[in-house]
Amino acid sequence: MSDTERSEYSTRRVAAIDALRGFDMFWIIGGDALALAILANIPTGWSSSLSSQLEHVAWEGFRFYDLIFPMFLFLVGCAMPFSLGKYRDRPARVYWRIARRVAALIALGLLSAGLMKFDWENLRLAGVLQRIGICYALGAIIYLHTRWQGQVVATTMILFAYWALLEFVPTPGGVAGDLSMEGNLAGWLDRNYLPGKILQQYYGFGDNEGILSTIPAIATVLLGALTGSWLKSDRTAWKKLSGLVLAGAIFLFFGYAWGFVFPVIKNLWTSSFVLVSAGWSLLLLAFFYLILDMAGFTRWTTVFTVIGMNAITIYFAQRFIDFDHMSEFFLAGPARLMGIWGIPLLLAGSLAAKLMLLWFLYAKRVFLRV
Repeated sequence: MSDTERSEYSTRRVAAIDALRGFDMFWIIGGDALALAILANIPTGWSSSLSSQLEHVAWEGFRFYDLIFPMFLFLVGCAMPFSLGKYRDRPARVYWRIARRVAALIALGLLSAGLMKFDWENLRLAGVLQRIGICYALGAIIYLHTRWQGQVVATTMILFAYWALLEFVPTPGGVAGDLSMEGNLAGWLDRNYLPGKILQQYYGFGDNEGILSTIPAIATVLLGALTGSWLKSDRTAWKKLSGLVLAGAIFLFFGYAWGFVFPVIKNLWTSSFVLVSAGWSLLLLAFFYLILDMAGFTRWTTVFTVIGMNAITIYFAQRFIDFDHMSEFFLAGPARLMGIWGIPLLLAGSLAAKLMLLWFLYAKRVFLRV
């Protein structure tokens, strides 16, 4: 990206979006492991409670770590009004750009999964980058061809249609409304129709980025697009902030309320999960918007901005660059001398190596976008 493009990009964007994306990615690229290692050396009740928030719920429920991926998709949607808004009157001009990004994301996802090993029986075709690509494509098309009213209708229809499918359509030999790991409709479709390997770590009876659960993930992107349009509007900063907080509170209320009859389950991306994750995403975005865009306190979030500007780059790079080995090379000796704090030191070193790479790209104004 050239200096001119970056200048245009910066003036168009809300600083909170990139910083929050970086905060989100921080946990993915090693912040979670480092925090868990530190908390493990502090045997107290509160440290145990914090540690549990950095692990996914096994099935039903919601923790902080269950927010990471949906918030990223939400922020993908938030960026759409800023990157695609000028094409709404002539959407055909941007179709190729969308197709190129989707193809790149899917290709990177398959490479991360081990495509070049040619081990087709054990290749997982579903994945995080693949879902981002699919949801970005469909979300972008809906955004380009509708106004906010149409996006609200589309989001509502998606959430209720998905609820109806899981609630009233039984699996062969099963019963309707079965949301267990073994008996849910989305898992059955994955087991029978999703190409590739279904891995045990993705709950085993289906894939948590599988066929049916990708549909409500599109709603997550659309909620982000609606939020981005709100932030791009000519309303005052205080009205924008108030809207974010109010919408976040409303989504949390209805999400948790719906969860009593349609449980909050990340692996199935249930409609209640969409609302709960969007609610927390909105409140976090409101906090970042208040601090960065309204108060102008940007220095403390610089590291998150650096991560957020090359989020896909570091997500992909850490699968091919051995940052852990770099950390061991430089810090193995001090780590041995530090006893139980040696592991946190090595994890901090690995995270620091990733941040140095991102800082170098940021300083050189290299932003690899797909």
